[in-house]
Amino acid sequence: MNLLEILQGIDFSCSKTIENSEINDIIYDSRKATNDTIFVCIKGFVSDGHGYAPDVYNKGVRIFAAEDTLDLPDDATIIYVKDTRKFLALASANFFGKPAEKLNTIGITGTKGKTSISFMLKIIYESAGHKVGIMGSTGVYIGDRFYDTANSTPESYLIHKYYRQMLDEGCDTAIIEATSQGFKLDRTYGINFDTAIFSNLSPDHIGENEHKDFDEYLNCKKMIFNQCKRAVVNKDSDDYDRIIGGVKCPIHTVSSGTDANFMFSKPEFSSSANKLETKFVCNDNAEKHTIELNTPGYFSLYNAILAIAVARLDNIKYEAIKEGLSVAFVKGRMEIVPIDKDFTVIIDFAHNEFSVKTLFETMKLYNPPRIISVFGCGGNRSKLRRYGMGEVIGANSDLSIITSDNSRFEDVNDIISDILIGMHKTDGKYKVIPDRRNAIKEALREARKGDVILLIGKGHEMYEESKGVKYPFDERQVVFDSLNEFRQQDG
Repeated sequence: MNLLEILQGIDFSCSKTIENSEINDIIYDSRKATNDTIFVCIKGFVSDGHGYAPDVYNKGVRIFAAEDTLDLPDDATIIYVKDTRKFLALASANFFGKPAEKLNTIGITGTKGKTSISFMLKIIYESAGHKVGIMGSTGVYIGDRFYDTANSTPESYLIHKYYRQMLDEGCDTAIIEATSQGFKLDRTYGINFDTAIFSNLSPDHIGENEHKDFDEYLNCKKMIFNQCKRAVVNKDSDDYDRIIGGVKCPIHTVSSGTDANFMFSKPEFSSSANKLETKFVCNDNAEKHTIELNTPGYFSLYNAILAIAVARLDNIKYEAIKEGLSVAFVKGRMEIVPIDKDFTVIIDFAHNEFSVKTLFETMKLYNPPRIISVFGCGGNRSKLRRYGMGEVIGANSDLSIITSDNSRFEDVNDIISDILIGMHKTDGKYKVIPDRRNAIKEALREARKGDVILLIGKGHEMYEESKGVKYPFDERQVVFDSLNEFRQQDG
């Protein structure tokens, strides 16, 4: 693409008359510098891209975008802008042909539930015949392809690159987790979402290199309302009045009450064989439907009603909604492993005191006879997390099996010793089995009818990390292989 096309619609000044050069890529990482690229000088938390400009010039780059004055040879073209992050977003959209404008774009913000809502929507829309791409905390999904990402909301260049790929591979709908950091750093700048979702709000991501206080956190999330054609908001969220204050776009609400556009009622939580059953009634003021979910917990009702509201606003029929929600799940987030036993195995990413408390609150809705928990704690991380998880899991489990979980450069036995400090504050029964594979096997041996086994901490991760090496490790496969081994031994 030529340079003038990339600069279309962008305010800038230049160090010289711009020649209409052919541009092969836009870069913001000096290590990727090559000829025929634009280098965008981004100011980060740790380093400033302006300082790398001379090195990038020496690698052959001659076109730069900068906020501050650059001292480069006369053959360099320097495009000066007020904000290089915003420039990167707009230039990337131009470079990839403004793919967001050709997709049905859905942006999801809020403190919790973004990933679950994303996958609920994906399955609903696919059940209605659409092809959907997702960007979020577990990565990027385009058809059968998966790409790992460093951030839940990728850098703006990557967003438009993935939007372009989604479009090229036949997607008509794109869902993205739009985080507060993503808004603060202008990663979604210039995108006008067809629909925005605001799921809920609670204090989070406040501290050094994140948000200075709750007000900034809230205001960054509210930026989504300035970048959407319509919004769906959880009316039961804390600080709801502050969330919608000053919002000018059309708002559609969801609630467990009676005064919203989409409401849920009559939740049912029960267990049957190896499955936890979750049902509720959805009322959109025009129709009532009983909805069955494949994801357990009260919070799943809110995730589902938000997904239903968006789907209905896009004229998707309840048949597709019901079909999608009956099978939708997020890998590693309250994921029920499909086994032919009379107990339930659940994989969850909970890896701190708060998240395991939430996990047990969910499990108690289903009144299982026993809860067996398999867990460890990550190495080279806070010891306070180990004490807290040991205490909460010990107090809420009928049996805890303490094991490894990414020990990294620590000895797993040292980590287990820290966990036991918290565990010993409870009367909970426990076993110590440092090898996670063997720990899972032991839990499966111990399980009886109606029990729930919680495999805590790994979630969507497909590896175990030790001494700087990531070894392949899929908990689902460990469960399947162990049960097959037991069957062979029995017969």
